[in-house]
Amino acid sequence: SAVVFPKKIATEQQSLMLVKRLLAVAVSCITYLRGIFPESAYGTRYMDDVCVKILREDKNCPGSTQLVKWMLGCYDALQKKYLRQIVLAVYTQPEDPQTVTECYHFKFKYTHNGPLLDFGSKDKKSESSIPCADTKRASVLLIRKIFILMQNLSPLPSDVCLTMKLLYYDEVTPPDYQPPGFKEAKDEGLMFREEPMYLNVGEVPTPFHMLKLKITTEKQRMENVDKNILEQEETAEPLQVGGVSRDGPEERQDTNEDPVLDNGVEDKNHVNISEAQ
Repeated sequence: SAVVFPKKIATEQQSLMLVKRLLAVAVSCITYLRGIFPESAYGTRYMDDVCVKILREDKNCPGSTQLVKWMLGCYDALQKKYLRQIVLAVYTQPEDPQTVTECYHFKFKYTHNGPLLDFGSKDKKSESSIPCADTKRASVLLIRKIFILMQNLSPLPSDVCLTMKLLYYDEVTPPDYQPPGFKEAKDEGLMFREEPMYLNVGEVPTPFHMLKLKITTEKQRMENVDKNILEQEETAEPLQVGGVSRDGPEERQDTNEDPVLDNGVEDKNHVNISEAQ
């Protein structure tokens, strides 16, 4: 009945479990508040004193069942420490899944202590002496910010589709690895038809992970959002899918490393990107 916070995060496994739960809550809240699936596709849970909707497999809503399966595929790649980044994108033309209207970015790094989940940041490394209370407070704050942002953005078109792309670390990922529910992606990147705007929503630290959420949406959709709610990150260059290689555990000093948009530049080092639509 509740999204439980562990009393302490002493092991990588405890941290991984918390990250999985937060991913589930974040994706569920985003799809619920953006009106992507009907009410029947969600159950109600409580995270601290915040009521959250959690996506579930609903026989009357094949789309929600599909997304649940994608999430399980993400968990598989995360547990194996292969996963570099998740890009969850919303598009409106079924025949053109590469032209998107909104994106959610989840980026992963791995330290010697365990996986570091980091949604597109160049910030300082997480410290190992983070009190569990701070992790809980940050988790609740992140979800609250998702609520505020999703309720202030202009609505999506009534009929939308989802695509999810997964990027990996080449040095450790078998070339033929595909998580359940995914296939090898085509080389085509994602692009926005309208001018995009980039937002950092928040972050959650644990001794083993740093979780950050970053959103890209069309600028016109941002007109109703109070500028004080979130820090806006204006990016000088468009973000790329094709321009990011699967590199090793060390952080690259690359200011343009969050793959979203593609300028048609192919990267032959990019051995494996998975996708599901």
